[in-house]
Amino acid sequence: MTQVRAKKPCKPEDYELCKHFINAFQIIGKKWNGLIISSLCDTEDMRFKDLAHCIEACSDRVLVERLKELEEEKIVKRSVDSETGIISYSLTEKGSDLKPVFDQVHNWADKWV
Repeated sequence: MTQVRAKKPCKPEDYELCKHFINAFQIIGKKWNGLIISSLCDTEDMRFKDLAHCIEACSDRVLVERLKELEEEKIVKRSVDSETGIISYSLTEKGSDLKPVFDQVHNWADKWV
């Protein structure tokens, strides 16, 4: 007869999350970043004023800061039209890979929140 060993509960000091997982949540979990990414998932590109309209509670100063951070992370791309000088933002390939993740978050939110 085989004995089944009881699984010991995991102690917090023994638990370590994957560093990639932690880094991912530091980026997408930062206030406003999720809404910025989600807004850009729905369109090819957006002008700053359109993003600001989608995320009204975020100040322009903070929105600029977050867009710069997401650009540094290579999630968002900033483009300037050479003829008009109009600045627009879009997701990079890295950022576009988040679309299915955000679709699932939307589905979860619709069901549970």
